[in-house]
Amino acid sequence: MAAIDQPAKGTRIEVTDGALLPVKSERGILNSWRVTFVFSIVMLAILFFFYEDPYSQIVYVVAKGIPITFNVTVFAILGSIFIGLFAGLGQISRVRIVNLIAGVYIELIRGIPLLVQLIFIYYALGRFFKIEGAVAAIIALSICYGAYMGEIFRAGIQSIPKGQMEAALALGLSRGQAMRLVILPQTIKIILPAIGNEFIAMLKDSSLVSVIALRDILRRGREYIARTFLSLETMAIVALVYLVITLVLSKLVAILEDRMKTSET
Repeated sequence: MAAIDQPAKGTRIEVTDGALLPVKSERGILNSWRVTFVFSIVMLAILFFFYEDPYSQIVYVVAKGIPITFNVTVFAILGSIFIGLFAGLGQISRVRIVNLIAGVYIELIRGIPLLVQLIFIYYALGRFFKIEGAVAAIIALSICYGAYMGEIFRAGIQSIPKGQMEAALALGLSRGQAMRLVILPQTIKIILPAIGNEFIAMLKDSSLVSVIALRDILRRGREYIARTFLSLETMAIVALVYLVITLVLSKLVAILEDRMKTSET
């Protein structure tokens, strides 16, 4: 999911999966984000207004799955951040058993495909706990991405100079207070781009929830294909809808990152 550079001065966590966040220095009219965004919007508009049959109907059908996709993604990213925080802290814990549990969790989850986890939680655990589709999707995405978030938090925390912790302890703070009040606020600013990209990658991976009959964007498209057999036309619209949403989110994450940097100066 994410490749994390070694901590250094002016640390930035580079992400290789997910959408590329727009760079503030790219202010020209023809930067990569703007060209891609305009292309996707223009293509959607052309198909919708000039080829109404069948594209306008496909857009209406696919759009009905957007709320489900967003709901699952938003709740799952919150769950993965919560899990990832504790997994990251566990990896740097001085308590051997906690360190071991966090490490095993991360290695185990990262070694199992998300689709397998999703099917296992919904069909296997669902027999005992009667887990609904949306709940199963949120749990599976949270657990899977929590492992990657754990690595992001670990790298972010370790990128903070050790002198920060030592200074906090010298001022009379406990280790827990120093972590909560001094280290973590700085860590969040460092790992924000990585968290944003994980959110975008999760949005795309949420298309896997269609296998458990959750009527997200992809599921709506597949149902339309089953009725009309227009697979090429439907998947083209599905791809464009995902592309537009992904590009908008990547821009929002970049704006948030810039504002946080501005607030520091």
